Amino acid sequence: MEVEEQEGRKSRKMTRSNKNERISSCSSSFAPINSLDDGCLMHIFSFLSPIPDRYNTALVCHRWHYLACHPQLWLRVDRSLKDLSEPGVFPNIEEAVSAARPGDTILIAAGGSHLASNIQIRKPLCLIGGGELPDETTLLCLRGSDSALEFLSTCKLTNLTVKAELGCCLLHRSGRLIIDECILQCESNPLDYLSCPIVSTAGSEVFPSNLKSHRSDCVSVSHTRIEGGAKAVLTSGDLALQRVRVIYARTSLYFWFDVDCK
Repeated sequence: MEVEEQEGRKSRKMTRSNKNERISSCSSSFAPINSLDDGCLMHIFSFLSPIPDRYNTALVCHRWHYLACHPQLWLRVDRSLKDLSEPGVFPNIEEAVSAARPGDTILIAAGGSHLASNIQIRKPLCLIGGGELPDETTLLCLRGSDSALEFLSTCKLTNLTVKAELGCCLLHRSGRLIIDECILQCESNPLDYLSCPIVSTAGSEVFPSNLKSHRSDCVSVSHTRIEGGAKAVLTSGDLALQRVRVIYARTSLYFWFDVDCK
């Protein structure tokens, strides 16, 4: 009996030791994420959606804040920042758009109003408001301007409020424009027939027949509140408003629609 108990204890010890070896080998094969170098971490962060995932990543620690806000991942517009020597930070939207590379994301700081007047965007960009809600980041287009932003390339606009005193908020010339979770406001006054949240002239140019089939001009709007103006969308090209959906809530009206070829 004593011999059997000793053999049983030995077998249990061997089993525990085997388990510990397997656990140690597994733990050594999975290194902590913070042991990765900066380049690897930034590459991982680049796969995260800018809002809210990459934004929340910046709250983890000082190192992650530096990497998640690195200009290789997105540019920043911050009027309140006094030291503008930091790479990737600009005092206004126009300078950020000019310095951006195709495919860059521009984070616009929340708080106050950012002036936007006839800013032409000729490269694929994503503009994101830095607040929790779209009304925390406002782009203001003063009278005398045709539009706040003019799009001549594929772009995305999200979590922003664009307000135009007279004229249009967004002028779409060409490319695919995606507007998601935004607020577009045109002032209501006796001249509101001159105001329009979205104007699209796409398709008004003449293209060769072999190139027209490759065009992808369209506007897609979702979860967006539209206020003021004579019409939500004004088109002068061969695009038309299609697939309109409106959801009414106590505090707002949300629109889903596409502007696409007839």
